[in-house]
Amino acid sequence: MTRVGSEPRAGRAWLVPGAAMFAIGWGGNQFTPLLAPYRERYGYSQVDVDVFLGAYVVGLVPGLLIAAAWSDARGRHPVLLAGLLSGMLGSLLLAFGGPLGYAGIFAGRALSGIAVGIAMAVGTAWVVELSPGSSGAARSTIALTGGLAMGPAAGGLLAQFAQPPLVWPYVVHLLVCLPALARLLTGRYAETRVARDGPLRLRHRLRVPAARHRRFLRVVLPMAPWIFGSAGIAYAIVPQQVQGALGSAALLFTAGLTVATLGTGVLVQPIARRLDDASTARAVVVSMVLMAIGVALAALTAVAHSPWLAVPVALTLGAAYGIAVVSGLLEIQRMAEPDQIAGLTGVYYAIAYVGFLLPAVLAALSSRFGYPAMLGVLALVAVGCAAICASGWSRHLPEAVRPS
Repeated sequence: MTRVGSEPRAGRAWLVPGAAMFAIGWGGNQFTPLLAPYRERYGYSQVDVDVFLGAYVVGLVPGLLIAAAWSDARGRHPVLLAGLLSGMLGSLLLAFGGPLGYAGIFAGRALSGIAVGIAMAVGTAWVVELSPGSSGAARSTIALTGGLAMGPAAGGLLAQFAQPPLVWPYVVHLLVCLPALARLLTGRYAETRVARDGPLRLRHRLRVPAARHRRFLRVVLPMAPWIFGSAGIAYAIVPQQVQGALGSAALLFTAGLTVATLGTGVLVQPIARRLDDASTARAVVVSMVLMAIGVALAALTAVAHSPWLAVPVALTLGAAYGIAVVSGLLEIQRMAEPDQIAGLTGVYYAIAYVGFLLPAVLAALSSRFGYPAMLGVLALVAVGCAAICASGWSRHLPEAVRPS
């Protein structure tokens, strides 16, 4: 491990990448409660705003995969710094989203996606490398999820009470980024990867053999898309189903559901770590059972259009999200070699974020199928995925962790 600059104390070294992850997560998710204002002020359709919501997947997937390989060869610091700057540029574009129009908003969201992808792959790997034992998975999840929760909370409040409402959320995000930016620019961090001389050979580094591990394919893969699929259902789809009963409170209610979902995801971190067991797939299966219950409740909410039902949906899917994301990261730590942790983390999060396209897909299909029916079908699919994960309960494990 190579230490760089005026480093923080060893026990707190993870806070520097953790702060950058928090700031990037804030910017990546602050857009969520602003869907209704974008429809009302600029006349975008529901499909348009759902496309904006998921647009950062366009930047996120290459951010996850390419950044991981780049950071293995050139170090964690320069890549995470680039991610933070990308997130700040994305917010700057979004602050001028009205005059710039559809292309400006889409570009801003894509840049935010690149930032989130880098935070997830590179930031997570860096925090894990700076943390003892299994604490890195929880620390990285708390840092990122904390930002993902605080962004929409601040964005919703600012859009409700500040003028102009679709500018101030992004200005505040830029201010939130400054402390982490200062630490990364002044050299007060602990680097964990030695920059290597010679060509990067990116095509070679993009190969992640651990992604073919049977444990990854049979246990982690069926669960991964539900991580952000569940989040999208909780705070993008469900608010649409109850907004008719909310009137002018719709924006704040959406922000509240987002905070409830992701806040619950943070609070269940200790439970997730206790559920994790190297000899079983217990934590993954528990997360998928909660996913199925939460999606079924979302289907009932779409039938009843009741804001009161939306709250348990957010709490259930938030718990499922928190357990799923941590259990998946712990599985990755066990199956990946040190040189493959960032790469496999990138693959894992890339698959996870496919689920964030779900609101746009369901919005496009809503003219042919009702939300209750579509969510009911998704609940059954979640049950099937839970069964697949359970079928690999103790199979495909290395001999060292097989139960005797």
